[in-house]
Amino acid sequence: MDLLERILHRPNMQRAFKRVKSNKGSGGVEGVEMEGFKAQVEDEWPFIKTEILEGVYHPEPLRRVEIEKPSGGTRLLGIPTLMDRMIQQGIAQELTLLYDGTFSESSYGFRPKRNAHQALMKAQAYVNAGNSYLVDINLEQFFDRVNHDYLLNLLGKRIKDKRVLKLIHRYLPAGAMEEGVARVNREGTPQGGPLSPILSNILLDELDRELEKRGHKFIRYADDICVFVGSERGAARVLSKYK
Repeated sequence: MDLLERILHRPNMQRAFKRVKSNKGSGGVEGVEMEGFKAQVEDEWPFIKTEILEGVYHPEPLRRVEIEKPSGGTRLLGIPTLMDRMIQQGIAQELTLLYDGTFSESSYGFRPKRNAHQALMKAQAYVNAGNSYLVDINLEQFFDRVNHDYLLNLLGKRIKDKRVLKLIHRYLPAGAMEEGVARVNREGTPQGGPLSPILSNILLDELDRELEKRGHKFIRYADDICVFVGSERGAARVLSKYK
């Protein structure tokens, strides 16, 4: 079974539907909320599935939502429709099966059987081993600056089903509705949908491998990276390379 068929396979999409329902989020621009989502799927999914298989499906624009960040300021999220969330979740589940087993052991964010508590335990182990100086690297606006062509070329190294690449490509520029007009995203991955975390991990795994090659002891959680160093001089040297 090719990758697109695996994504659209009934058990995979049933899992995706249940995941979207369990997250209990609000609906997108088309106005369908969680109470009406099951009926929408029963009514529309056969036609949408056919459109996806024929390569003519286009995602709906995102609903723009602004949330406050714990560190101050705000972050813009683009909320897909519930139907597009289900499709993204189905894609993400299969990409996780394809990629997750090859990711760096130092990556903890948005991965099955990995969490922030494990990252903290690893950090404590590094400190107990004498690496008590920390260099905190934050990839500022990482999600907003992803180059679509670079990401698709990277995905194409492992994904040979071009229909899946085409579908992912359709989700990348899905703009938000602003004053009744859909604005297209020329770069970045849409934050707020299920596809963004796995795509970010695929991209940042290359950075993880480079840090490993340089012998760094580090932890990455999404776009936050902590490098643990044994001396102040060593920390300054790391900081000078990555600031």
